[in-house]
Amino acid sequence: MNTTVVNTGTEEKTWGGGNKPLNASYGKMMMWFFILSDALTFCGFLAAYGFSRFKFPEIWPIADDVFTHVPFIHGNYPMIFVAFMTFILIMSSVTMVLAVDAGHQMNKAKVTIYMFLTIIGGLTFLGSQAYEWTTFIKGEYGAVTTNGGNIIQFVDADGNRVALKDFAIGQPVERTQHLSKNGLWFNKENGLPSYTIDEVVAGFEANKDLLVKTTYSDENGHKTILSRAASLQELKTKGKGVVEGANLIHNEYGPPLFANYFFFITGFHGFHVSIGVLLNIIIFFNVILGTYEKRGSYEMVEKVGLYWHFVDLVWVFVFTFFYLV
Repeated sequence: MNTTVVNTGTEEKTWGGGNKPLNASYGKMMMWFFILSDALTFCGFLAAYGFSRFKFPEIWPIADDVFTHVPFIHGNYPMIFVAFMTFILIMSSVTMVLAVDAGHQMNKAKVTIYMFLTIIGGLTFLGSQAYEWTTFIKGEYGAVTTNGGNIIQFVDADGNRVALKDFAIGQPVERTQHLSKNGLWFNKENGLPSYTIDEVVAGFEANKDLLVKTTYSDENGHKTILSRAASLQELKTKGKGVVEGANLIHNEYGPPLFANYFFFITGFHGFHVSIGVLLNIIIFFNVILGTYEKRGSYEMVEKVGLYWHFVDLVWVFVFTFFYLV
């Protein structure tokens, strides 16, 4: 029996389309596949955030009232530090582009410099995000929760936030934190707030210039500030407890759902940045050791660069959703 072998011209290729479809190597194609799948994950998270944001627009926190901290500077500076973080991350993407370009030119010295600058940018961003998380968790002003789960904040006659520590009047009342060993084993308080609701009410009554700002927005998108009489009634009839800072259960800036989204989405992005920094460090030392000079190609720098650009692009969307919209 004779067997006829038909020469299709693809015997030396991985498949009929060649081993470099779209003129991309296998490694870059797999990186693109990963980026696409990860992008869909972030799209799902941001879509969920957007749905919640526009479902509860009247009680959602205003970014300018939440992200006002700047390291080593006391005062109210809305969005300044977040803008700085964004600038640093974008600039690290620029240095990554320069590193990839230097790799195409087989310029080891420039690749080393630009990779180092990219790593510094990534670490600076992570440090800035850690500071932002710390200030968000710790809080600065404090607030009172209501029976309906809303937040009562305090302002002066000019509409500026006033911290509880500036007006609450301490009372000689002994408070005991509930521990699981002293009661229900599954129920435990995270910690006692600095003041009780009675101390806040007493201080509010003693300071005639104080007003209550609710979490509800008016027709112009500004949080509603009540009159003095309405403020006293709101605090006395609806005030339930004191909350300081934000966590997955309580949030002095607004509904806990906002804090849940903030921690999850920014934390998930921060995890990606951490992985990117680790990969960049590995590539950086390989460049120093001359690994890619021996291979005759700096394609690995380009592949990691694709991931780093993706992380930067995702932050642009996170920044837009959380801080600008």
